[in-house]
Amino acid sequence: MTELRRTPLYDLHVELGGKIVPFAGYEMPVQYPAGIMAEHIHTRTKAGLFDVSHMGQVILRGDSPEAVARAFETLVPMDVMGLGEGRQRYGLFLSETGGILDDLMFANRGDHLFVVVNAACKGEDTARMKAALEPEVSVTAIEDRALLALQGPRAEAVLTEFAPEAATMRFMDVRTLELDGVEAWVSRSGYTGEDGYEISVPADQAARLARSLLAHDDVAPIGLGARDSLRLEAGLCLYGHDIDTETLPGEASLAWAIQKVRRSGGAREGGFPGAAQVLPQLVNGPARKRVGLRPEGRAPMREGVELFAEQEGGAPVGHITSGGFGPTVSGPIAMGYLPADLCALGTTVYGELRGKRLPVTVAALPFVRASFKR
Repeated sequence: MTELRRTPLYDLHVELGGKIVPFAGYEMPVQYPAGIMAEHIHTRTKAGLFDVSHMGQVILRGDSPEAVARAFETLVPMDVMGLGEGRQRYGLFLSETGGILDDLMFANRGDHLFVVVNAACKGEDTARMKAALEPEVSVTAIEDRALLALQGPRAEAVLTEFAPEAATMRFMDVRTLELDGVEAWVSRSGYTGEDGYEISVPADQAARLARSLLAHDDVAPIGLGARDSLRLEAGLCLYGHDIDTETLPGEASLAWAIQKVRRSGGAREGGFPGAAQVLPQLVNGPARKRVGLRPEGRAPMREGVELFAEQEGGAPVGHITSGGFGPTVSGPIAMGYLPADLCALGTTVYGELRGKRLPVTVAALPFVRASFKR
């Protein structure tokens, strides 16, 4: 078995009573003594601090920012060249057949692109970028920085006590700030649907900064359990579950992430892996789509539950990819895939639990309205 790695905050997690579990090759806290429900509600009402240092951080540099952006557009279907300095965008790595290899964030930092990829995929992602971009663009995996996320309606008030200019940042802005004497690369973004920041800091300063943030009355440590329920309420995909190599962006309801300039008829149409499969689907519509689901009653329906068009008989027409209890909405919620003709809001399908088919209603995503600062 591969030995699990530890983030720079591992000792702090243990000190705070975190329950440590394996996750994406790391030893990570799934919850703290307060429990997942309390952590979830604290993030929705105040501010939660997450350790996301297991994510991959990568810097791309070249002869000019334009050259780097142009090269990166050969790997992603996003408008990289049109991304302004100090701004960040959601992106996708696709296979030659249009399947999603990973989702990511990339930021224009002026003289370089800063890319953040998922922990379980970061080795493959870095290798992919190196193979496609070097030597014209250098690809450097950053191994000496941690990554924190401060999320919730009180996140701005907390961070501005360390750096007042944090309040002037909009959703998806990126900036270098000094936080408690630490140089931090900060983006106003996150994975909870709440306003907040993601903060890259030198690994040897991460624990000190985390302690300073946790000293604030509004901040509490949050583990993987609440991170998952928060992102599910926010309708956000988890790679390897809601999106994978068999899923195209249109099917995943991620067409919004592909800007017009890269679509059919756009000034820089195509030119990325899988374009021949992805672009026609954006025009014609997919045969199946990711949708929000509200199971009837109080019992959650989790990943793998099969969905049926009828309460009796017939073959499965879809399945649930993420599901659980939504503390903010006080009931079970899920996401999954259904044929396009069953995706209208209010449509009833049936999820099979322990041999019994129970009603599930197609619902709008997100389940909880995002509170990003626009």
